[in-house]
Amino acid sequence: MVIAIDGKWIWDSWYAHDGEKWHSYFLQADRSLGDPDLRHFNVSQGHATSTDLVNWTHLGTMLRPSDAPAWDDYTTWTGSVVRDEDGLWHLFYTGATRAEDGLYQRIGHATSTDGHAWQRVNGGLCLDLTGPVADLYEKDHMTGHWHDRAMRDPWVMRDPDGDGWLMYFTARAPGIAEPNAGGAIGFATSPDLATWTLRPPVFTGGFGQLEVPQVFRVGQHWYCLFCTSGHQWSNAYRASNPQSPVTGNHYLIADHPRGPWRVAPGRFLDGDEPCRRYAARILQTPDGLRIMGFADGGKDRFGGYVMDPEPVVVGPDGLLHVAPMTQAAE
Repeated sequence: MVIAIDGKWIWDSWYAHDGEKWHSYFLQADRSLGDPDLRHFNVSQGHATSTDLVNWTHLGTMLRPSDAPAWDDYTTWTGSVVRDEDGLWHLFYTGATRAEDGLYQRIGHATSTDGHAWQRVNGGLCLDLTGPVADLYEKDHMTGHWHDRAMRDPWVMRDPDGDGWLMYFTARAPGIAEPNAGGAIGFATSPDLATWTLRPPVFTGGFGQLEVPQVFRVGQHWYCLFCTSGHQWSNAYRASNPQSPVTGNHYLIADHPRGPWRVAPGRFLDGDEPCRRYAARILQTPDGLRIMGFADGGKDRFGGYVMDPEPVVVGPDGLLHVAPMTQAAE
């Protein structure tokens, strides 16, 4: 195990590099809860640093739910971290409130001068499913159709076509009869990381949910890594992929970050049943691409730590493959 804390479960993680070292931010909860399913609503965010993605220095808790009443007084879930041109750190994260039983997710914003001590910006809330294009999303909890009102896991990056910023997030599209065909990658834009405009989803379909999106470029292709359950493969994806459904990490591929995006063909990138690794990120290092995610194993054998980084290679067709160290070095 690479990122682990005695007495705590660790799961979703996200990363930033400051020019000298890696920063890992991750969800954590006390193992004393007994049942790993309880971790989601007993969560805080931890922080650790490393120069090699293997040896980590833990810096402690850096964000936890707000005092009630607040839009994020129940959860502070997965997000991403970027730095602006002035060196200020920006955290975008998922929040939910006890007043709604944690069923409605929204996206929050905090800033930091050192990457560890965070202050919410104007109460934190920066984006919700409201406005002119909100009807393109499943903006209300469809009780009996899906388990939540999905708007979470923001991934923020610079706009390669301009001076602004792009945000991708886990969402769902409305009016789709098959629940497992309604997963979507939501989208928003900002000129300054403070004011965000909700845009139409950049992708819909394939799965019931596409969790923890991460968008990055290698060569001529753009990739959107995501994770999902084998129980949430749509009928159409099952027909296109003859392998038995697995849980883990797969990806979309495009020629431009705004799409059009398509599910990568061929085998599911990094999956197993029960799940081996979930909520993965692919990091670009001087030694090549590395995938990092948490050890799952299912409820009865839940790992609760971030696993060793493993190489990822890009084939001549632009498709990704998780490779053993020896193969990646050849």
